[in-house]
Amino acid sequence: MFDELTAPSEDALLALIGLHRDDPRNTKIDLGVGMYRDDNGQTAIMQAVKEAEKRIWDTQKSKAYIGPEGDPAFLDLLAKEVLGADWNQTSVIGLQTPGGSGALRLAAELLAYQGPRTVWIGTPTWPNHNGIFSAAGLTVRTHPYFDATTQSIRVEEMLSALSGASSGDVVLLHASCHNPTGAALALEDWNAIAKVMAGRGLIPLLDSAYQGFGRGIYEDRMGLHILLKACPEALIAVSCSKSFGLYRERTGAIYASSNSGNVLPKVRGALASLARVNYSMPPAHGAEIVRTILADGDLRASWYAELETMRLRIVEIRQALAGALSQQVPTMAAIASQEGMFSLLPLAGDTVMSIRHRHAIYMPESGRINIAGLRLDQVGRLASVLVPHLH
Repeated sequence: MFDELTAPSEDALLALIGLHRDDPRNTKIDLGVGMYRDDNGQTAIMQAVKEAEKRIWDTQKSKAYIGPEGDPAFLDLLAKEVLGADWNQTSVIGLQTPGGSGALRLAAELLAYQGPRTVWIGTPTWPNHNGIFSAAGLTVRTHPYFDATTQSIRVEEMLSALSGASSGDVVLLHASCHNPTGAALALEDWNAIAKVMAGRGLIPLLDSAYQGFGRGIYEDRMGLHILLKACPEALIAVSCSKSFGLYRERTGAIYASSNSGNVLPKVRGALASLARVNYSMPPAHGAEIVRTILADGDLRASWYAELETMRLRIVEIRQALAGALSQQVPTMAAIASQEGMFSLLPLAGDTVMSIRHRHAIYMPESGRINIAGLRLDQVGRLASVLVPHLH
């Protein structure tokens, strides 16, 4: 059997980790895998997380399974952060998942549960989106989202494409801090999208992976709220990896909302059944950390303050890089107004490879850069390397 196995192609983004690690040049810059780094280049543990872990160590009495649905207190507290005033136990149910990827996969399994369904995904997007939904047996269709050359969102083309979608189709949308472009929809764009989706009977699936990294923890959920008010049903996949710095703890949740509250127990049951045959039970530790932070006023305030410091550092780096690039390439000024960890540069794959070989600057061949992995003292050198290739 194994002799006949066809090896899948290597994930190029994850391969960057090893390539950067093994490069001996001390001038190397890692703009690849999406993790936040501080001014020392470290992905440090947040202080609120450290304190929460100490409390868990002192009080935890068991390592028993938590069940396929996960920790209900964690789910309720996280829902309040993501959904705010719109959170209502009678119109929203949730399940804990192994990270945001697990939430997306469980959403995909639910969508495929009763037969073929189409999911619309903007281009470009996080590469794993297409793989997750295709692997679940869903039909993936694409619509335009972003033009890297002009650094602008293709809103009208997006709306035109969605106007041709069929009732019951699902539309995947980034709740904030678009990966890989950083290009943020304005509130009027969200309203226009909501109008089309409600009119066509389309179902939103919102990927919320970076709340607090864009305009702020409250502002980053405004587009999501617009869609939840306009559409009678929705799915929301949430990751705690970035906002809480819990990358390796694989902590996330999938929420389903419906105007018909009586159907939600059936949805919860279906999700729990699908979770059972996929991974059985979610890991507990990360959810305990998040629950402990959000349940304590002082810890939550500490977490929010540190998250805001991280957000402002990303804004500062964006402004510095945009200023350095736009002096000679005016379109790059848009980087300053983009949000979150990523921006997408109009670079060809062979150019990216040449930059990697000659200058030890590591980024995916798509030209996506992790702004949150860059130090201020690296901006000048990075800009000097990039400018000749951006004209």
